[in-house]
Amino acid sequence: MRAMRQSLAAYGFLFPWLIGLLVLTLGSFMFSIYLAFTNYDLISSPTWAGVSNFKSLFSDHLFYTSLKVTLLYVVVSVPLRLIFSLLVAALLNQEIAGIGIYRVIFYIPSLIGTSVGVAIMWQNIFSRNGLFNLILQSIGMAHPPAWVSDPQYAIYVLVLLSIWQFGSEMIIFLAGLKQIPDSLYEAAAIDGANRLNQFFHVTLPMLTPMIFFNLVMGTINAFMVFTQGFVITHGGPINSTMFYVLYLYKQGFEYFHMGYAAAMSIVLLVIVGVFAGFLFLTSKFWVHYEGEEGGK
Repeated sequence: MRAMRQSLAAYGFLFPWLIGLLVLTLGSFMFSIYLAFTNYDLISSPTWAGVSNFKSLFSDHLFYTSLKVTLLYVVVSVPLRLIFSLLVAALLNQEIAGIGIYRVIFYIPSLIGTSVGVAIMWQNIFSRNGLFNLILQSIGMAHPPAWVSDPQYAIYVLVLLSIWQFGSEMIIFLAGLKQIPDSLYEAAAIDGANRLNQFFHVTLPMLTPMIFFNLVMGTINAFMVFTQGFVITHGGPINSTMFYVLYLYKQGFEYFHMGYAAAMSIVLLVIVGVFAGFLFLTSKFWVHYEGEEGGK
């Protein structure tokens, strides 16, 4: 009887979460799958359309453009963000006075995240008459480009914004660095390894689980980038920052093609799943966990 009461109490505490899972997550997911096979304009009732949305999707040149832009963003921003966050974490892994203050300062950009306010600030900094161009003019560049208005540079301005918000990865790397035993560095030093060799042969292998986690989460988040493109560039210039989710939003809430947008969301789920699955499949070749056989 006591065990039953404990079980009922446990399910009682889980009940709000289960409701959220079934209604807000699983229910929304199933409804999106249904909408992907309908014509729905947010006003009238959905009408069955079969696979017509998917046929239209794969003949839509802007779909391919948005996918190409998003893939470029993922391929460039995710590795650079990981490298930068790891280097800063290594610098902040020092026992010096006031190091906690420096860690907080570097983490602040992640706290404010991809908010609209940050996006507007970034837009102003990299506009034709923004702060960045004023600095370039002060050091001798007479006619710097209008970064966010130039299709050649706009995507990289958004990549730079992503790299600037590296705090979450930095904290994870910093926690991993704290767990590496000093004895490993002492043994490497005895074998004649300098600081650079210790970093590549001790630090990096021991951090591969954290690198893998940050890589997977960073890839998923990069595929879902939206606010930067929506606020800073509005998908322009010339669709050079038309991210996949931004195009999905436009189809659903500007053009009222909600069935088409739902089909896009299903395709995005498959694409992200393929990328995540590839990372998991390749992880056995380069991710090392403490206690594994073979010296891993």
